[in-house]
Amino acid sequence: MPIVPLSTKCGVIPETPVGPLTLIFSDVGLREIQFGHTLDYEPAGSAFEQVAAQLEKYFSGDLTSFSVNLDPHGTVFQKRVWELLETIPYGETRTYGQLARMLGDVNLTRSVGRANGANPIPILYPCHRVIGANGHLTGYRGGIHRKGTLLQLEAQQTRPMLFNY
Repeated sequence: MPIVPLSTKCGVIPETPVGPLTLIFSDVGLREIQFGHTLDYEPAGSAFEQVAAQLEKYFSGDLTSFSVNLDPHGTVFQKRVWELLETIPYGETRTYGQLARMLGDVNLTRSVGRANGANPIPILYPCHRVIGANGHLTGYRGGIHRKGTLLQLEAQQTRPMLFNY
């Protein structure tokens, strides 16, 4: 578990389709989402309420992109990758190689994978939408089962209805 500064505020969403989520905030914005319930810190107040409400809408299929202040910590390269993740449309996937090409160098594929794995704000930076070149699910900080759940959730919301009853 990462070291959390004393000034950090957090809140826990106890039930989601991917289990409990702990939201960790700085004074600037959302810093991290952890899968599971971690120790409680100073309550996050309105910042927590805003993100929790948007996540609830996302999980119910009523929200496809987020609008919250983020404060991720990482290298310049990692932040470029995380911002690139936001360009992957809801319900779609990209490969690590495709992201590397979008950054201008297919040789960055492994670096993109490492940056993806270091993503501190999963779901909002949708790293679950990145798959292997063979189309299979690959590593995910929250576990492959959570990655699959998120992809299934998005696929269910984007599939056209064949019949309207």
